[in-house]
Amino acid sequence: MKKFEKIIGFIIIIIILAAAKFWLKTDLLFFRLLMGTGLGYSLARAYTGFAGSVNRAYRTGSTKLMRTLMFMFFITALLMTAFLFGKDPASYNLWIKPINLGLILGGFLFGFGMSISVCCASGVLTDLPQALPRAFTTLIFFMIGVFVGFPIQYTASWVQDSWFSSYIGYRTMGGIFLPDLFQGDGFEGYLGGLLALAGLCLIFTILSYMYESYKKKTGQYSGLEIENIQENLEPIDLKNFKLFSADTYYHLFEKPWTLKQGGIALAIIVTILMGVTGYGWGVSQPYGIWFGKILMFFGISAQSLAEFTKLSAQTFRTPFFEHQISVQNFGILMGAIIYLLTAGKFIEFFNSELNISKKQTLMYALGGLSMGFGTRLAQGCNVGALYTPISNFSLSGWVFLIFMIVGGFVSNKFSEKIY
Repeated sequence: MKKFEKIIGFIIIIIILAAAKFWLKTDLLFFRLLMGTGLGYSLARAYTGFAGSVNRAYRTGSTKLMRTLMFMFFITALLMTAFLFGKDPASYNLWIKPINLGLILGGFLFGFGMSISVCCASGVLTDLPQALPRAFTTLIFFMIGVFVGFPIQYTASWVQDSWFSSYIGYRTMGGIFLPDLFQGDGFEGYLGGLLALAGLCLIFTILSYMYESYKKKTGQYSGLEIENIQENLEPIDLKNFKLFSADTYYHLFEKPWTLKQGGIALAIIVTILMGVTGYGWGVSQPYGIWFGKILMFFGISAQSLAEFTKLSAQTFRTPFFEHQISVQNFGILMGAIIYLLTAGKFIEFFNSELNISKKQTLMYALGGLSMGFGTRLAQGCNVGALYTPISNFSLSGWVFLIFMIVGGFVSNKFSEKIY
């Protein structure tokens, strides 16, 4: 069975590399598909998900993933500087998000829902092939939450207007662009911006170490099996290397990546994405558009949807595979499936979470709804309001992170009482 899975995995790779190039209408759509596939593959192979940054810490005491995210944030920002230095930053579609009540409430709601559903906006896609009932329930209500939140996102001043702004921030989305605060550093503010970013990453890293140390001292640390596996992976034996061997295949396609390897892969892909498209990595907005398309199937017109959501009617009329972020999201799903198939783990993982109770279904629905609505208040998920803004030197990402963590811890307390 595993051999059959692996064959199917490579067939999908061939289809994406060959057939999709001619099937998709533009080269940019094909590029988005490739980038999405790379993101999904990296997330799945490194067993990385933003939701785990809070859940792993609360439930096992491990903060390895949180520390890895800090590492990933910094190296992504460092790579982004190569594109921004010497140019007008406002010529890129930088996500310098507003700092306001919407960001705070959105971050809290997202963290709350993320911890309940054990996944995030990108994680719900990578979880579909390995936890279908949980991920599918979460996705449906995530879509509803985004859709219902659209009119608030585009009309509420407490979501649109920023309490604080800087020069480039004002010219982009209204927030604070860290290099604006260090214009006298001789490097267009980027040296100061990077040092400030490094300082923030260091603070969260130190706090993570302190938290984990406390958990160990109090006997509340259990660790995570997959993290232990990742830390003790054996390197390939170059002395006895054989190209066509089971051992070589294992190292090339099956062996999990470490958290740091996954972080580096994600940083490189996101930087390439920014360099080619001029946009950062976003995930959640299409979910609301997909829900609108479902409503159109039941007879609601695109114009009616546009009047409610404040988006254009054309947004809902655009076919799925002609919408850039939808294609990219589809690629994330495909990337996760490819890893599971080529590693011979698809059937094993798919069957692992097939049965969920009615109570769990309701909880996952609540998680999806909370996340979806939260993304509209914060104008993004933990990719669009956290990772991309931080890598774009936006102070808003750090505000989102703080309240996402608070929401995640409250959610875990809430779940303990429910279950």
